[in-house]
Amino acid sequence: MPIKLENVGIAVRDIEEAIAFFTDLGLALGRDTVSGEWTDTAVGLDGNHAKIAMLTTPDGHGLLELFEYIHPDAIESQPTRPNDIGMHRVAFSVDDLDSALAIAAKHGCFPLRGVARYEDVYKLTYVRGPSGIIVMLAEELNKR
Repeated sequence: MPIKLENVGIAVRDIEEAIAFFTDLGLALGRDTVSGEWTDTAVGLDGNHAKIAMLTTPDGHGLLELFEYIHPDAIESQPTRPNDIGMHRVAFSVDDLDSALAIAAKHGCFPLRGVARYEDVYKLTYVRGPSGIIVMLAEELNKR
């Protein structure tokens, strides 16, 4: 059976804040609002109603779906840590890690500890993004 990853979906507290962060990093935006019986059935929540942002990477292969619940009320939880079980992080390759970190800093998002070097392959870091999302940013060192 063929299988294809469609997107990664993340619930956010403030969709406009999250959109600003990810579009500043270079993702393209599409918007929608969903509700109705089909969403109640698919998601498993009665009265499901949400604002949706579909963010696509410039190469067209990566798709991040952000949603802010209108109904039912969103449930606030502690931000995940790198060793928590469950949804862990979203990762992006960037051409210039320093520039990406400057953009993240404009949004109050900073590395959890610092920038690391993985052998001679990547410079990378995890930042805490909007709504506590862990975002990995990695710059390939030996670009061809």
